[in-house]
Amino acid sequence: MSHYSSLDVLIVEDESHLAVLHREFIEQNFNLRVVGIAPTLAQAKKLLEQYQPRLVLLDNFLPDGQGIELINSSLLKRLDCSVIFITAASDMTTCSQAMRAGAFDYIIKPVSFHRLQSSLTRFLQLTQTLRQVKTLDQQSLDKLFNLPGSEQPQAPLAKGIEPNTLELVRQVFTRDPARNWSVDQVVEQVGISKTTGRRYLEYCVETGFICVEMLYGNIGHPRRLYRMANSSQHSDELGTN
Repeated sequence: MSHYSSLDVLIVEDESHLAVLHREFIEQNFNLRVVGIAPTLAQAKKLLEQYQPRLVLLDNFLPDGQGIELINSSLLKRLDCSVIFITAASDMTTCSQAMRAGAFDYIIKPVSFHRLQSSLTRFLQLTQTLRQVKTLDQQSLDKLFNLPGSEQPQAPLAKGIEPNTLELVRQVFTRDPARNWSVDQVVEQVGISKTTGRRYLEYCVETGFICVEMLYGNIGHPRRLYRMANSSQHSDELGTN
């Protein structure tokens, strides 16, 4: 997305493996610069003062407090900085507090990289629009802030593909994006038949969500292994969980 000028991002996340995945995903897919990774609230405050980034990816449960405290702090309020809240906290109280405090988005762990990509794309679109556009009509405003008036009917999925099952299959890969998965391993995780699993995996390959690799052994047919498409090149350095 080179048509956007580069913006600085701070990642506040105490799980180092996840923080590295977020950084690499951001820097590979967007014209964004990650200026630091903070594992604690105290470190986050220091880096905010130092770099004054335009965006923070903020976890809630940190060793020295909760991220929701940072959203409500005077430090963040005086900076021109948006927050994408990424957390395992799925209770309505935390969610409503974050949104009332002005969080740009709220993503529940385990993180879907498709969902994160959508959030970052909207953030960049909003930033670019605020720079260039002086006035907005209602339709443009609704689309910009993802309001209900802008919703368009989604294209139907392929025959035999059900949205909830598809999301469960995708979550297998987003939880461990650098790992290779066999059909048997995926269907065990999701709780579906092998025939159904193959259908969903091939659909994910066709839509570019995952890629397939052939593992050739000495005997029999080669095995098909699947992995998230945008993380395939990181497998050697990140390993698997």
